[in-house]
Amino acid sequence: MACSHLPQLQTLQPPKLSQAVHREECTQCFDNQDMEGGVEVCLSCFNGGCPSEERHHARMHHQKSGHPFTLNVRRRLKPTIKRDEEAAPPAKRLAIVEEREEDKYSHSTELKCWLCDPSNGRSLPDGTSEGKGKELRDAMMSSLSSARQSEVKAWEEEFTACEHTLTLVQPDSYQIPPSGLAHCGKCDLKENLWLCLTCGHLGCGRAQFGGVGGNGHALLHYNESGHSAAVKLGTITPEGTADVYCYSCDDSKLDLELAAHLATFGINVLTQEKTEKTITELQIDQNFNYEFSVTDENGKPFQPLFGPGLTGLQNLGNSCYMASVLQSLFALAPFKAAYRGDHCESCTEPLPATCILCQLHKIHDGLLSGRYSNPRANLPQEVAELPKADEPVFQEGLRPSMFKALIGKGHEEFATMRQQDAEEFMTYLFKSIRTDAKKRGVDEAKTAPESFRFGMEQRLQCGVCKKVRYKVDSNDSISLAIPANEVVRIPNDENAEPKKEYEEVELNTCLKLFTQPDGLEYKCPSCKQNVVAQKQSKFASFPDILLVHAKKFQLVNWVPTKLPIPLIVEDFLILDEYKGTGVQPGEEELPNEETPTVAEPEVDAGALAELEGMGFPTLRCKKALLANGGNPNVAVQWLFDHMEDPDIDAPIVSSAASTASAPPDPGLISMLQDMGFTAAQAKKALRETGGDMERSVDWLFSHPDDMGDAEGAGQAMDTSSESKPKNYGGSSELPARYRLKAFISHKGPSVHSGHYVAHIRLEINAAGEEDWVLFNDEKVVKADQESVDSLKPLAYLYVFERV
Repeated sequence: MACSHLPQLQTLQPPKLSQAVHREECTQCFDNQDMEGGVEVCLSCFNGGCPSEERHHARMHHQKSGHPFTLNVRRRLKPTIKRDEEAAPPAKRLAIVEEREEDKYSHSTELKCWLCDPSNGRSLPDGTSEGKGKELRDAMMSSLSSARQSEVKAWEEEFTACEHTLTLVQPDSYQIPPSGLAHCGKCDLKENLWLCLTCGHLGCGRAQFGGVGGNGHALLHYNESGHSAAVKLGTITPEGTADVYCYSCDDSKLDLELAAHLATFGINVLTQEKTEKTITELQIDQNFNYEFSVTDENGKPFQPLFGPGLTGLQNLGNSCYMASVLQSLFALAPFKAAYRGDHCESCTEPLPATCILCQLHKIHDGLLSGRYSNPRANLPQEVAELPKADEPVFQEGLRPSMFKALIGKGHEEFATMRQQDAEEFMTYLFKSIRTDAKKRGVDEAKTAPESFRFGMEQRLQCGVCKKVRYKVDSNDSISLAIPANEVVRIPNDENAEPKKEYEEVELNTCLKLFTQPDGLEYKCPSCKQNVVAQKQSKFASFPDILLVHAKKFQLVNWVPTKLPIPLIVEDFLILDEYKGTGVQPGEEELPNEETPTVAEPEVDAGALAELEGMGFPTLRCKKALLANGGNPNVAVQWLFDHMEDPDIDAPIVSSAASTASAPPDPGLISMLQDMGFTAAQAKKALRETGGDMERSVDWLFSHPDDMGDAEGAGQAMDTSSESKPKNYGGSSELPARYRLKAFISHKGPSVHSGHYVAHIRLEINAAGEEDWVLFNDEKVVKADQESVDSLKPLAYLYVFERV
């Protein structure tokens, strides 16, 4: 019997370019198109649902939305023709070229009506053979999938032009002979060559990832000539794109007139062919090729692990920072409890892909259920690529692209595929979870990140009157500066160069340094004079989960560079001695003080009198002197030139007040953070005090309950709960004893490059005994104690559970 609902199919529209089509996997679990049942894609909103009997998110979507039709999509790997072993391998292009899905996979589709069968959907075998059904099917299958759409957007680095490429000045045209483009002008290197767009000098670049050589002669040319912009030969395409680097900006830039600039030297872009990788492609390679050892001290491969809580996450290109954070968080009891169960029944969002809670529940189910933790099934069909007999077979791993696209949406950094700082991502994730809870009317204290929250007591004491002020800030982590004490090791080999290393530092030593008193210049509101005050930070309360951020970086040419400082971290940590005391008997508190008003800038009295004697109003005289460095002779001309200005008689705005609305100095924010204040508090204090560091400290201690700017300068704070007791999180009860649960390690020169992995202590056998597990993207292996002992001192983040 024909489906009586087919006329409704005529009202449906194919997906727009901006719409995400979730045909690769279910939006509420990781069941995908490669599995037996495939994915049911709604033809009304293009949501993807699984047809599994256990979860059946496709049925649930129909029940909630009433949408009548889905297209069932299943994908199968095509068999490949094995190449003759003696045949030459196919040529491989150096550029990253998208592998077409239709070349590798075959798809089968089937139209279903859920009005005919609300439980499983009624199959309509000929529904896509012609007419509207075929139109919708073809449009949906030819559109970018949601995962591919988000990845394409993320990979599209938004390079912009800079003043140096926009104002580039070149000499008269002249032809550079082919011999002049063959190798570096100062050495014999023939690759990684950069052409100066100002004078045509050819120099080799700096050594790059993947073994690309370089002696830095292009940089040397910039230092000698000041010529900023250079283009990398071998990356120029007929479309006029190429790697352009500005040495003055120290970043990749866009040259809007690249074709014309190259034509100056006789280079026609239409005849160029891309033969080398761009910087972005090399960075992608670097991330994929960074390998933490998965063998023990004897070279034996670590044992791959499978089962609940042992599911890997695929690297989406530069997503290892996110994977290591998610693996660590979902190994903790608060995150397991918060996102257990199926949220979709109670979800009010029309599309699960746009709901943070849906995606967190999906991650929970994917990582902890064990359904997806199996040895890789689709092994390479090329004999040369098959694993050897003694090599382990790892998991396929889950693709967290939907989660990444949602969490990173609208964020300047996390929306991209560039490598990011794992600690910054964890902080941002907590903020996103709390913001979502507020939108839903849920108390932040009931969210999973609450287990990380604790109070940090700040004590300030005047060095003269000895009066004190206490305030408590709420934190999710403690950032510890690790002392860098260099040691030069003299090798036994006389021909070997001395090796620079760093002394070991114990975690307790860093905690003592963090909590010890520190002197700072301060204007005491009681003494009414500038004094040296003592500032000290201690724990007001202790969290259930303690996150320790080991700051082992220093700025080199304004770029954070990692220092290999060994930090000795024991499995157990006791924080009792670092607990604050609050106001003690006999201590007298400093008076609170209103934020000082910004004084009007002063001018020389004699110069002011001279101008006033000429008949000019006092306000205009002051403005003229301030605008001309106090010189009365120049100020006179300024007065005549600006007599008709509409704001000539407006009140004078002090420089401090004018900077109050400007973004605070990042350096000052960092200095206040080192004192124990949060970034939000530091930003607001600097904004309220016109960027004055000394007064900012005073403001912070005068406003102990102000948590700072939630989103940015000028945003109003919620004062509806001011009368309620402030909850800073955590507990003040002792003992404060912790056990190391996980640590996140980083390999590479900077937090914004390289590779992250996580070591987590888990129960991995029937006896319930715990052991260390290494999560390296999709590779999940049992880590031996020797590898743990060698990597733990060099970790970046440490996660402790209170016991």
